[in-house]
Amino acid sequence: MQFHHYGYVSGDPRKQPATKEGLDRPDELPEKVDVLIVGTGPAGMIMAAQLAQFPNVRTRIIERRPGRLEIGHADGIQARSVETFQAFGFADRITAEAYRITEMAFWKPDPNRPEHIVRTARTPDDPKGISEFPHLIVNQARVLDYLAEAALNGPARIRPDFGIAFNGLTIDDEGDYPVRVSLRMNADTDQERERTVRARYVVGCDGARSSVRSAIGCKLVGDQANHAWGVMDVLAKTDFPDIRTKCAIQSRSGGSILLIPREGGHLFRMYVDLGEVPVDGSSAVRNTSIDQIIQKANDILAPYTLDVRNVAWHSVYEVGHRLTDRFDDVEDPSSGRLPRVFITGDACHTHSAKAGQGMNVSMQDGFNLAWKLGHVLSGIAPKRLLSTYSAERQTVAKNLIDFDKQWSSMMAKRPEEFDTPDELEAFYTRTIEFPAGFMTEYTPSMITSDAEHQALATGFPVGKRFKSALVSRVCDGNPLQLGHQAKADGRWRLYVFAGADAQKTASNTHRLAEWLANSSDSPLNAALLGSTWVDWFDVKVIYQQRHEEIAIEKVPDVFKPEVGPFALVDLENVFGVAPDEDIFDARGIDRDGAVVVVRPDQYVADVLPLTATDALTRFFGPLLKMDQ
Repeated sequence: MQFHHYGYVSGDPRKQPATKEGLDRPDELPEKVDVLIVGTGPAGMIMAAQLAQFPNVRTRIIERRPGRLEIGHADGIQARSVETFQAFGFADRITAEAYRITEMAFWKPDPNRPEHIVRTARTPDDPKGISEFPHLIVNQARVLDYLAEAALNGPARIRPDFGIAFNGLTIDDEGDYPVRVSLRMNADTDQERERTVRARYVVGCDGARSSVRSAIGCKLVGDQANHAWGVMDVLAKTDFPDIRTKCAIQSRSGGSILLIPREGGHLFRMYVDLGEVPVDGSSAVRNTSIDQIIQKANDILAPYTLDVRNVAWHSVYEVGHRLTDRFDDVEDPSSGRLPRVFITGDACHTHSAKAGQGMNVSMQDGFNLAWKLGHVLSGIAPKRLLSTYSAERQTVAKNLIDFDKQWSSMMAKRPEEFDTPDELEAFYTRTIEFPAGFMTEYTPSMITSDAEHQALATGFPVGKRFKSALVSRVCDGNPLQLGHQAKADGRWRLYVFAGADAQKTASNTHRLAEWLANSSDSPLNAALLGSTWVDWFDVKVIYQQRHEEIAIEKVPDVFKPEVGPFALVDLENVFGVAPDEDIFDARGIDRDGAVVVVRPDQYVADVLPLTATDALTRFFGPLLKMDQ
């Protein structure tokens, strides 16, 4: 972790120096903002955390509640989310307080006594080792706390404006601040008053009943599954042996339970099958009492008993799957009109809670959009970059809903309805990569290439997230995960995997380094509005030799950039292979070398030969306004 760029730091190194918008940030909501985020849910707060890295962008985030969320209803944190938290700097801390899922137990009717349940299988949570990050359970409110800390510690010092409700908006499509937003200040108090704010862009992160969605004429379209579930977070005394293990429990009656242990010990969540909902019967189901949910849970758990001593929260819901036809305000993409208002998370896709995807996918919505807004509003990227948000994330949401329909229907089946006794656990194991968050694969666009040179790095599929591997840092010999060195700082990343002859001055690696540093066609030398290239690019080199075999003084300077006001030389971007794992073998990297281009949101944008300088120019030209 580096933090002495601007001089000696003796305080919290996670708190970056305030600059530009972060200096003397006014308490009162200004009349004009660049980005107005509506809602402090997971999507809204991760956007605030990312945009806090763009101090020249005036961002405000409003929330109707008077203060922080105390009890969140979401709790599942998939491995991809923990990977994202690593980039924001708090993965280790949230992991320490969370419950970690390592396996899932399956319970079914005992063949000898079918009125009783018996454990039939234990399945590893990540049997294929798809991620070094864990699958966690932690209260949504704590996730928001960590993201709020990251937003406040960023250079822009973003913090929520509580007690402000969204009333509506109109779009003028003219002027620098074309979105007129009507707000209610001091919402739900005796001092409530109306206020109008002008914004360049508005993002609705305001949930399934989104007012921003309604304001731009989007509707959630889909259906109910006509199946109801009671959910409860409880403290209980029980003789059920797997109470601290994630379980899928099916009883002879057809009733099912999904059991999720919670963080902190003792607390656990149960999704209790309440059965089919008759036509026009949803209101009766929603009136199911907590005592009835507990009784139903006891019926399913027999011969075990559940003595609930405390109920932290409970609810009743019907499974529904809904999706909007667009995630922004552009009704006709062929019109050439560019978006000004966006929606994220539950505002544009809803599904059941049992797959543990809602909070996770919502955060990836926000991560995807925030860096794009930061680049556009900083003036280095064209506005049409923002059109890629809806195009990319709507496909992800559709895939999620299709998956959740399968998982929800299987959880609702009676044991005798399965084709084979192990069908449920086989489905869980077979599809684990999807709920872990690693199946997202963006298709070719202005920020994702067509993968012409994929064979040069088969372990870094273009369009999928950059999968980390071990390397050894040359300057100090530390073994590190390469992907963990990437921070959520809004920068593009160039990973230069050097050829076998890279330490020779006539090598392709040296020629690429010379071109990156000095050519007018290099993206590093694009007109970046007076900033230096290290503000927008993170360039790392990985040699095929071990760290002690690499002469760091002979490494090209572009891999050892000068940073900060004192022009200090950064030596932490040069790596060799780790003693116990050769990243070139682990990720299928050609021994002649390759360049892996990675987006600010950690997705691989391109794989190229070391000699493909023209391709780098073509790729970044439209993104950095090099071709304008």
